[in-house]
Amino acid sequence: MDYDKLCSDIFNLDSKIRFVGVCNNSGEISHGGLREGLTNLLTPDEVKKSNLLALERWRLFNALAPKIGKVRYAMEEYEKIKQFTIGLENDHLLLMSTEMNVDQVRVVEDTIKLIISYYVKDYL
Repeated sequence: MDYDKLCSDIFNLDSKIRFVGVCNNSGEISHGGLREGLTNLLTPDEVKKSNLLALERWRLFNALAPKIGKVRYAMEEYEKIKQFTIGLENDHLLLMSTEMNVDQVRVVEDTIKLIISYYVKDYL
């Protein structure tokens, strides 16, 4: 999957998306980043800590998968941003943050549809 293009296409879904990145299983962002012109709210160390927390939450959520099914996405709402986590292939996560006034249902569903379309392209 072309993660750079995926991140770019997700940014194009809504101008209220602040950050899109692909996180590997060690908490490093390998693709994507902060929308051009914005200032990160966290220091680099805090970003790494946030990524590791997202990975751990994802593992905990999926511990219940045999009983209730796999997690489609997770969302946290903070005072300043909304943060979304979506599972990708090979233990990678798509991390996305948005402004508070984003249409979260539309953005998440459009993002999931986009990810599925990439899997279909890779398959064909």
